[in-house]
Amino acid sequence: MKTTVLVVLMTALVASTGIGCKPQQTAVIKDFQEKDIPAGKVVLVNFWATWCEPCKIEIPWLIEMQNKYSAKGFTVLGIAMDDEGSSVVAPFVQTKRYDVNGQKLAMNYPIVIGSDKVADKFGGLLGYPTSILISKDGKKIKRITGLISYEEITKAIEGQL
Repeated sequence: MKTTVLVVLMTALVASTGIGCKPQQTAVIKDFQEKDIPAGKVVLVNFWATWCEPCKIEIPWLIEMQNKYSAKGFTVLGIAMDDEGSSVVAPFVQTKRYDVNGQKLAMNYPIVIGSDKVADKFGGLLGYPTSILISKDGKKIKRITGLISYEEITKAIEGQL
């Protein structure tokens, strides 16, 4: 009986501390600033909202892209456009998990809070989601309004890395 309790407690300790687990980047919830777009990286800027159903469809793909390409100089930057700001976005990001290749994963890329002023810096928005692929030298090379095509955007990313 003591051995069983000890095994259960040790398992719980390992699970709670993350020992043996791959560390996952946590999202940062703050207002957008120009410096949030890292220089020298390929960046997929993704305008989204917590209430947007097509946005929720894309999130697992974005998590997968972040996992697959981040070591090669790529990042997703999520710009949340909810009117309520971080009071809605932060709990959403912290609690939601998505099925990515059989695993339940959290959003693993930076999330910032946007506004109409921020959207205007990227040419304005016609709807959500809107994604803009930016090259390593800072040029906007692809813009997608609506649900992205996973195959199309991964080819575009790979072509820039």
